[in-house]
Amino acid sequence: MTAGYPALATARLILRPIRLEDAPAIQRIFPQWDIVRYLHAGIPWPYPDHGAADHLEYLLLPRIARGEAWSWAIFPRAEPGRLIGCIDLMTGADANRGFWLDPDWQGRGLMREAADIVTDYWFEGLGRTVLRTHKAVANVASRRISLAQGMRCIATMEEAYAGGRYPSELWELTAQAWKARRAGAASALARD
Repeated sequence: MTAGYPALATARLILRPIRLEDAPAIQRIFPQWDIVRYLHAGIPWPYPDHGAADHLEYLLLPRIARGEAWSWAIFPRAEPGRLIGCIDLMTGADANRGFWLDPDWQGRGLMREAADIVTDYWFEGLGRTVLRTHKAVANVASRRISLAQGMRCIATMEEAYAGGRYPSELWELTAQAWKARRAGAASALARD
């Protein structure tokens, strides 16, 4: 256990609680338009030279210390020293999860794997009853993860992202629906 919450692992990934020492790796990967475009409008663009260190030191790590956020650096098991993305959980009414992945590693189902184990932690480890997340309608890959997890769209609106204002959706998943879905998947595997 690090920073008050656990490291997590999947078949292909290691998720380690984020730390300030991750800033250089994040700074090398994160400032790419394909990553930033559909993220929160508060992310500066062009991304500043010390953006990752400042974000961690002054925003994210203090929120983690206050018990308002949980954040993991994502590493492939095959290359455990190579940070390829991050995934966060946050308290708040309508923004409980966010993530990004190096475009070189996208399209392999890795973020879905990370999202599944982090969603388990949200419901099982933290005892939360509802997970909500906003996303731009144009962010097709992120929407696919929500659909695969059994989330449902509960509202539409227009929101500001780093790339501008876009039609947006609010997605929701209840603990009850998540647990039922996971139990059904486990039951199907046991029959195979």
